[in-house]
Parts: sequence; C-alpha cells; structure tokens
Amino acid sequence: MNGQIVKIISNLYTVKSEHGLYECRARGKFKNLRLTPLVGDEVVFSPTDLCINEIKPRKNELRRPMIANVDACIIVTSLKRPDFASNLLDKMLTSVMLKDIEPLIVFTKYDLLSTKEKDMYDKIIKYYNDIGIKAYLNTEPNRVLKTLRGKNVVLCGQTGVGKSTFMNQLDSHLNLKTHDISLALGRGVHTTRHVELFTINDVNIADTPGFSAFDIDSDDVKNIRFTFPEFRNECCEFRDCTHIHERGCQVLKDLDAGKILPSRYESYKKMVNYESSSFLFKN
Repeated sequence: MNGQIVKIISNLYTVKSEHGLYECRARGKFKNLRLTPLVGDEVVFSPTDLCINEIKPRKNELRRPMIANVDACIIVTSLKRPDFASNLLDKMLTSVMLKDIEPLIVFTKYDLLSTKEKDMYDKIIKYYNDIGIKAYLNTEPNRVLKTLRGKNVVLCGQTGVGKSTFMNQLDSHLNLKTHDISLALGRGVHTTRHVELFTINDVNIADTPGFSAFDIDSDDVKNIRFTFPEFRNECCEFRDCTHIHERGCQVLKDLDAGKILPSRYESYKKMVNYESSSFLFKN
C-alpha cells in the first residue's frame, strides 16, 4: 500500500494513506542502505505487519529540519521579541532556494511595533514582494493557504518567532502548544519537539522544532548569487561576476542607486565570503 510519512517519534513512523493512519516500523534494510526515513517520504508499506518496505525517490530533502519532498517553505520571521534579523532571514531564503523550494515569508509581532517601526518594515516587506518573494503578515493566514494549495510545506524559523502560534491561526483545531518569550534569555522556548505534517485546506504543512543551524553544501556556494532575484533581473557586464569588486558591475550600480536593499547585499557578501560550508545561526 502507498502512503506518506506524516510523523516520526523515536522509531515509530505514522504513515497516512487513503485508508487512514498506520503506526509502522521501518525494515532493517534501510539501516544497511544508510537510508533514514523522513517525514514527507512517499513510501510503500504493509498494513498487515505495519512495516515500511520501500522509500520512493525523493524530490529533495532538508537536513535541518529533517524532512523530504518539500514544495514550499514558510519562513516565519519575528519583527520584535526576538528582533528582526535580516541576515538570518536571507540565509534561510538562500538555503531553501538552493533546494528548488519556493520560499514564502510570514512576518510576526507586527502589532508590537511603533508607528515609526511599522513605516520602516512596511518598506522592507514591500521590497521582498517586489523582487518576487511572497511576504505576508501572520494576520493573513487565509491568503497564505490559498497560495499553497496542493503543496507539501515546511515551517522554519528561530525558536520563539511564533511558528506554532501561526499554525494555530491556520487551523484553530490543532491547538499546538505555545510559550512566551523568555525575558531572561531574550529568545523563545522550544515548544515543538518533532516534525509532523498536518493537512489544512488541502495543504500539507509541517510544524518543526526551532533550530540553530542551516547547512549549505560547499558545492552550492558558487550558486548563492542566483538565489537573489534582484541580481538575476539585471544584465551584468561580466558573465561570472561575483557582484563584489568588479568595476562596472550592474549590481553594484543598482546598489549605489538605491535599487537594492543594503541589508540584502550585506547578507550576500557574508554568505559568499563565509569560509565554512555550514552557516551557524544563534537562536
């Protein structure tokens, strides 16, 4: 029987099929093949002995959070408590785009901003939309769901930005556990302990634990510039331009002209100059 893994707790895999949910174990052969079943995997399983017999080829996979066959990623980003971190957001965007995953941004805590802060962040939100990256406020759950119908979607973001709260806004029946920001630590407290797919209005959405690292393979570093749509839209004079030091670079001209958000360009420079293949984030 065909199904999809929607939850993993310890060595127990919850598989969803057209006939319902089944709690399964994985065959020992996967260990020998060095293949770990992931949430999102399309599998063949036996409903009688409750064993997963085959894992179908994956479209893609993420290591942090560990999930497979992702069509889109909602990057939940707080504007306050914790404060907005543009570099962290841009690293997340680049990471998922390198996997050919469609990114969407959901900004939270907008109601905590002053009028002056709202004016500033309204311009930033508009910028992301203008370059083709869909950006929403967490008060627009229905718009987000409409955009994602029929897709497998993962939620990512720092601990405490409001991922579980937003999931509850998408479907109040989920009643996922949430927790206030720790004032002593200045960051969120983990409430999600495992990756799990929920179906909401024909959208399969995964709530994921907060994470402290997002890996980018060393082979992908040279492709980082292609994850910045505002760079791709321009005809640069140099075919292999790094957009950092080349004289006559169109991206640098646009930056000077105010067409490129300075924080975005700073994020780009930090990523392409980073010596490691793993970008470490602080929660």
